[in-house]
Amino acid sequence: MNSEYLKILKNITADSRIIITSHRNPDGDAVGSAMALYHTLKHIVNNLTVVLPNQFPDFLKWISASGQIVLYEAEEESGMKKLFDEADMVFCLDYNALSRVGKMEKAIQGTPAVKVLIDHHPYPDIEAFDFVLSKTSASSTAELVYEFLNELGFIKHIDKSAAECLYAGIITDTGSFSFSCNNPQTYRIVAEMVEKGVDAEKLHGLIYDTFSESRLRLLGFAFSSRMLTFPEFRTAIISFSKEDLQKFNYKSGDTEGIVNFPLSINDINVSIFITEREDIIRISFRSKGDFAVNKIAQKYFDGGGHKNAAGGNSKLTMDETIKKIKEILPLYQHELNYDIK
Repeated sequence: MNSEYLKILKNITADSRIIITSHRNPDGDAVGSAMALYHTLKHIVNNLTVVLPNQFPDFLKWISASGQIVLYEAEEESGMKKLFDEADMVFCLDYNALSRVGKMEKAIQGTPAVKVLIDHHPYPDIEAFDFVLSKTSASSTAELVYEFLNELGFIKHIDKSAAECLYAGIITDTGSFSFSCNNPQTYRIVAEMVEKGVDAEKLHGLIYDTFSESRLRLLGFAFSSRMLTFPEFRTAIISFSKEDLQKFNYKSGDTEGIVNFPLSINDINVSIFITEREDIIRISFRSKGDFAVNKIAQKYFDGGGHKNAAGGNSKLTMDETIKKIKEILPLYQHELNYDIK
């Protein structure tokens, strides 16, 4: 074990006050990573709190102890400040910069606690953290949480609940093993989680087969009325206005995974999903093969992410944002016209 891990191990005791955080609009990897760490450390630490910036999707509510998750934006700011001010250690999972946590940013910046980053997104802001475990080659942050626990000698404390959370993080961030999943270590970890009691078939159903009727209708609406295809650029765009989301009784998590569906169309290499929020346009990018969508997210939409999965924001209107994307695509026409081998 290297000296950095030893420093972390020294700071984790029964009396430690530890906060586990993840990014705003948490997804399966964010919640899975945080709760996996929680369920493992609870065997060692008496004072543990999982704090997420805002609400997480309903399809993750089956996770053991998810009802104990504190939602920062729903709490009194003074109480949250006190919690972070008194913490000994803050785990920062599945985000590479404090700007990703929304209103919680100041609380993490201001805490005297040791800040531990575990993440698989590129370009981490390493100056903001005291310890950094960052690997873009990892399938998910859940995979890196496993690695972290292994290095500390805490694998023996991974119980069934923690194993289910690690499995959830890995399966959701790989699209049920359809991308970012060519590393044999990913499958070794999943196999170990099954050995610890994970019912893979059951969890797959809990994650992917719990659509509400309105969510399923929203999905159908996406393809029948809100999808544009640009064969000359091998690109598809799906967009939802605020009115669209309201019409289908949108809840957090209802649009999860929609961006991936157009990639199942023959000769579509890039999928772009645009949603209108209260004060901003959110853009998700996905690609298959060699095209790096993170360079578009970073260059044009103040975003970033992985080569094949990235995100960004636009302060333009929905129509203006789509127009801007249409103007960008011809700049990459040669790069976009490739065949998947």
